Amino acid sequence: MSTTTSPSPPLPSHSSNKLRNSSPIFHSRSFKRKDFSIRCESENSQRWTVGCVSGTDPIHIILKPPSIPMASSAALASAVKNSKRVCLFYCNEMKDLAERIASQNDSIELRSITWRTFEDGFPNLFISNAHGIRGQHVAFLASFSSPGVIFEQLSVIYALPKLFVSSFTLVLPFFPTGTSERMEDEGDVATAFTLARILSNTPVPRGGPTSLVIFDIHALQERFYFGDNILPCFESGIPLLLKRLQQLPDSDNISIAFPDDGAWKRFHKQLQHFPMIVCAKVREGDQRIVRIKEGDVDGHHVVIVDDLVQSGGTLTECQKVLAKHGAQKISAYVTHGIFPNRSWQRFNHDEGGSPENGMSYFWITDSCPRTVKEVKDKKPFEVLSLAAPIAAALQI
Repeated sequence: MSTTTSPSPPLPSHSSNKLRNSSPIFHSRSFKRKDFSIRCESENSQRWTVGCVSGTDPIHIILKPPSIPMASSAALASAVKNSKRVCLFYCNEMKDLAERIASQNDSIELRSITWRTFEDGFPNLFISNAHGIRGQHVAFLASFSSPGVIFEQLSVIYALPKLFVSSFTLVLPFFPTGTSERMEDEGDVATAFTLARILSNTPVPRGGPTSLVIFDIHALQERFYFGDNILPCFESGIPLLLKRLQQLPDSDNISIAFPDDGAWKRFHKQLQHFPMIVCAKVREGDQRIVRIKEGDVDGHHVVIVDDLVQSGGTLTECQKVLAKHGAQKISAYVTHGIFPNRSWQRFNHDEGGSPENGMSYFWITDSCPRTVKEVKDKKPFEVLSLAAPIAAALQI
């Protein structure tokens, strides 16, 4: 905006010096003697309003900084106001992932638990600053990597909601008993149902049922194993894979292979833009072998996708049959790299031209922290972190 006075005296030299030395620094100015006006532009291209009071000598120049549009400032204030502040506790195994989650969002604050044991081996636990989390949104990042650590973490999971917290979210990236979800013979115990019932009895915090965040649970029907005191939120690591595939130099030559019909049913809708190959296990005498059920392999970079891997036997059989049918490269993705007994060692790196003997890439997430430490900097393994999707889930 400019102001006009008539007539006007010359602008005093000390005023122009004052204008030049003020902050911000101005790179352009213009003056007209008869119809006195001033135009100023700052170096950062923001327009400043200059007001002149000409009734005195020297002339007083008033700089008014540019105002933020009402809509923008309202949106900014709304974003800050609506960002949910979360106190995130974690077990020892998940410390690295917890720190990555907190780095995603300033509204997530890490809180500590003292994990000790008595002489008889039972847990001796202490939640720091318990009074300080009253009325707060609280979350716990768990890892049920072995039966021996489940009890101590359940003790914390049951304690946190009873500290008068506003809401409670349990983040359990890998639901470990998910593969034991059904009975085939009388006497089989479906331990997926057992663990779901235990978690369903988590005390209800003041704000309502506990939220439970799980990534790529083995069977979607397992949501019905949980009771009404807990709200399961099933997330997926597939978006992380999609982002990584887009970064590959041969991203236009990718095909997706599923080791069985179960994996196809689980993931094909999220990967529908890629050519697909479906494998199946068939019996030949006393043996079960893997065959290609449908899809074109020849000349493609084939990525095998499944929810988890344990010994890796099924993946290696798929690798062999895909290579036999002309795959140019073979890679794999699983959300949960369990690899008991260091079974990841059976997967070699293909540096080019030998897809039957090695993988170009083997992607896993950091849902299983012990595996992440074992395969760090070892090709063909790459870790895709769940930090960003977990941070987003905590804002729900």
